[in-house]
Amino acid sequence: MKEIERKFLVKQAEWEQLEKPAPIHIKQGYISKSEKGVVRVRIKGEKAFLTIKSANTGIERAELEYEIPVPEAELLFNIFCERFVEKQRYEIQFRGKTWEVDEFISPKQGFVLAEIELIDKDEIFDRPHWIDNEVSNDPIYFNSNMA
Repeated sequence: MKEIERKFLVKQAEWEQLEKPAPIHIKQGYISKSEKGVVRVRIKGEKAFLTIKSANTGIERAELEYEIPVPEAELLFNIFCERFVEKQRYEIQFRGKTWEVDEFISPKQGFVLAEIELIDKDEIFDRPHWIDNEVSNDPIYFNSNMA
């Protein structure tokens, strides 16, 4: 399966004033990271997932994701993960698209990053007023590098 995702910084003042839905807590750890891609385990709310992502080619990459039992995810955290990201995710609907906005708890407490998944790499979409500069191709903002 292919993932096409764009990432953006968020205008902090506008974000803080925005009415938001309840967030979903996410903890994710990295089992493996190489030039070919990453393998991560994630607990998102009450569910857990094992995800394999290839290295980025622009804003595209291969992604395979499998739901796993939460106790197995916790076991994988304990055995294989040395690096973690913890965040609160807000899913914001805007003009027919879902923006996933992450407020980081760790490692960069208070940092806010927005993502939008697209059907096509050339898809045109509207940006909410609280969206700032695009950072899709900047590896500094990849969760696996922030962990």
